[in-house]
Amino acid sequence: MKIGILGATGAVGRQMIQCLEEQKIETEELRLFASPRSAGKAMQFKNQELHVEPVSAERLADLDIVLGAVSAELAREYAPLIVKPSAVFIDNSKAFRLDPNVPLVIPEINGSDAKQHHGIIANPNCSTIITLMAAAPIARISPIRNLIASTYQAVSGAGINGLQELTEQTKAVLSASPVNPSVFSAQIAFNCIPWIGSEDEDGYTSEEKKMQDEGRKIMHMPNMNVTCTCVRVPVYRSHSISFSMQCEQKITVEQAKEAIRGFAGVHLVEDGYPMPIDTSNQNDVYVGRIRPDHVFEGGLTMFCCGDQIRKGAAANAVQIISCL
Repeated sequence: MKIGILGATGAVGRQMIQCLEEQKIETEELRLFASPRSAGKAMQFKNQELHVEPVSAERLADLDIVLGAVSAELAREYAPLIVKPSAVFIDNSKAFRLDPNVPLVIPEINGSDAKQHHGIIANPNCSTIITLMAAAPIARISPIRNLIASTYQAVSGAGINGLQELTEQTKAVLSASPVNPSVFSAQIAFNCIPWIGSEDEDGYTSEEKKMQDEGRKIMHMPNMNVTCTCVRVPVYRSHSISFSMQCEQKITVEQAKEAIRGFAGVHLVEDGYPMPIDTSNQNDVYVGRIRPDHVFEGGLTMFCCGDQIRKGAAANAVQIISCL
């Protein structure tokens, strides 16, 4: 296959290059696209030196697969250049996630949906992927009725600039220098910010709404109720989620553990507990602290972690290629 990556020099784009190699995706040619200011930059792929080029209709025209790691606005702009020549656009932005004609795919959960594409396949939100990877094995026993989640999202969710801001602010605080937030709405070093995205009319943020809207579509559960609170935390990489879920029938702790043990891409932590530092730079989602919920009758409470750049973005997008 001839494959292209939009936004190849960003955190997710770089990880896509590595994941293509790790997942042994057969690649006749890989083209790396980024903004004009990055044109000519050298990057490595399978012991080859590739050079970044600006996006052009001509260079997109004969590709089989294009992986998108750009903003929603740019994804909408470039999509017609990719889809018209009949290539498949696997997009990591929010641009097409809720379009009823676009599959929204986590391969371990609904990989077969990818085959129903009309030229575009959407990659879900990072926290949605990580949470549903933990919940899906249990939902196969009985559909989810209610889910309440709190996410603790690493600064990697804001890209390379988010990582840099945490580093700079940490140094500033430790040296008693002024802190001037630019990527985040407030100081992130030694702090938590309970606000990610833009506010909706009911007080929830756009990031919080994704868990419900995307979760219903991926799980094929249109009546699943979700309440979510998203918090940015001073962690470099890997998101964490605490959630309680109630299925249509009672699920015991042991039933849940057994289901998770047999689910690809999920690691059950039985000795200790999941932490973001343990899941960083690898693809599995870690799940632990599974216990009966004291509010939802017959429900369960648990904690999970997953690498936002890998399974929450790049690795999931690359996995989708194998579903086609």
